Amino acid sequence: AAAGTLSPAGAFVSPSIGTHSNGIQSTTIRTIRVAGRPQLMSVSLPMAADGEAEASSETETETKAAPLVTGEQLEIMLTEWDEPLVVDAYATWCGPCLLMAPEFEAAAKELKGKVRFVKIDTDQEPEMAARLNIMGLPTLLFLDKFEPEEGSKEEAKAVLKDRIEGAIRKDSIAALCDHHFFGGPRPEQL
Repeated sequence: AAAGTLSPAGAFVSPSIGTHSNGIQSTTIRTIRVAGRPQLMSVSLPMAADGEAEASSETETETKAAPLVTGEQLEIMLTEWDEPLVVDAYATWCGPCLLMAPEFEAAAKELKGKVRFVKIDTDQEPEMAARLNIMGLPTLLFLDKFEPEEGSKEEAKAVLKDRIEGAIRKDSIAALCDHHFFGGPRPEQL
């Protein structure tokens, strides 16, 4: 039997340590089986000097277009509106989430200044995940500001325009934003 551990999602994870041609040591994690179904996936994480895997980008100073937020920060965003909001609810052990992460970041860069993109780790923020009714990963929430009628005593609040479960590509994310926030046509395919 191969050495490894069982993740919270029921995936058998087999880590291995290797050294790249540039001399940087890294840990590679391959997911072999998820819920009894074979999955092929590989994620490389650079190793710190103490031998622990680091889950950070190679350029520490790079600012993400789609930052990770806490439940409390998301709560504030839902009351202080300046742009439509797309939330990526994900988990670090979720294969489709990891595959979609660069697509989500690319869409965030493309729509910067028009739509706000954030990520929330459902394992770190279980209360917020429950409030948002996150049942599958990844889940994208497309939220816009509800403007009450003039003279109404209602406060502005978030309106859920769409909810997508499963990984989708940058072009589909951008097309959904165009449809929900800027009056574009509904995408025929995602």
